[in-house]
Amino acid sequence: MAALDIKRLVKAYGPVAVLHGIDLAVANGEFVVLVGPSGCGKSTLLRMIAGLDDISSGEMWIGDRLANTLPPQQRNISMVFQSYALFPHMTVGQNVGFGPRIRHETAAAIAGKVDKAASTLNLAPYLDRLPRQLSGGQRQRVAMGRTIVREPDLFLFDEPLSNLDAKLRVQMRTEIKALHQLLKTTIVYVTHDQIEAMTMADRIVVMNGGRIEQVGSPLELYDLPVNKFVAGFLGSPAMSFIPGVIERGDGLPRLRTKAGFTLPLGATDAVSGQTVEIGIRPEHYRLASTGMGFPYIVSVVEPTGAETHLFGTIADVEVRCVFRERVSPKPGSTLMLDVDPALVHVFDAQTGERL
Repeated sequence: MAALDIKRLVKAYGPVAVLHGIDLAVANGEFVVLVGPSGCGKSTLLRMIAGLDDISSGEMWIGDRLANTLPPQQRNISMVFQSYALFPHMTVGQNVGFGPRIRHETAAAIAGKVDKAASTLNLAPYLDRLPRQLSGGQRQRVAMGRTIVREPDLFLFDEPLSNLDAKLRVQMRTEIKALHQLLKTTIVYVTHDQIEAMTMADRIVVMNGGRIEQVGSPLELYDLPVNKFVAGFLGSPAMSFIPGVIERGDGLPRLRTKAGFTLPLGATDAVSGQTVEIGIRPEHYRLASTGMGFPYIVSVVEPTGAETHLFGTIADVEVRCVFRERVSPKPGSTLMLDVDPALVHVFDAQTGERL
């Protein structure tokens, strides 16, 4: 195992910079997930860690070694790709043992490593099968087994679950997390799926436009996003945002919406008269007591069994609400809602920064 320390890392293609001074420290044995929209630079950063892309400037340390000019084979890293990249003419056992074989390890050592990886990943019954005889999840486990036998300092995963169906993705998320708990190896994992990030990571790195927006534990980022981008990116269904103006007087500050009604806010540095946007997560809306709350005009009702999802508008802004209790309003009807002021996030309307 090894720690990873990235300092002021820049990647440029000619005059065009795609990573702008990345600073990131990954502790020994930590599971860190890089997440962000397509084109934010997360896969480029992963390829630079792997040595597949050159570093324009800055430093990258893997353990106590400066890795800027180290070729991939000398970094002692192992990478799992979105495509399984298995040899179709080789059996599962041959695929898993391919790395040790080309490193000219002994037959006994190779067999021991293959058996250990197969036991860890529940692949023992499939060692004599070809990749075409496996399911998608089984193929992904074979790709992971091939990385385990290398006994790397650092595991890199590049959107490994993107080609799996929804049920298999859930299963493989659990298997990868269990594998990390067993091996305790440092993992850097790239995904665009924020559910994967929330459920698997020790820490999440949210990237946007070649920069890091925020780094922290999943619940830290969910509960205290530093800006509107992070707030809107993490969470499914996504947070909704309602614009308005801050009013202060006696008691709690309030948001005065364009529709004229007010919403109570918690502690915030926003000043009276400031134009802001508040963010509320769908599960934090609740039905108000009679004669209280603010109006929500229902457009669509989606019962899922465990929850009821509502689409509608608040002050002409599209908002999704999620209720655990059974509610069945008619489309076009109006519900009166409220929210705990402590759960309302306030962002500057111009900069998007948390206030």
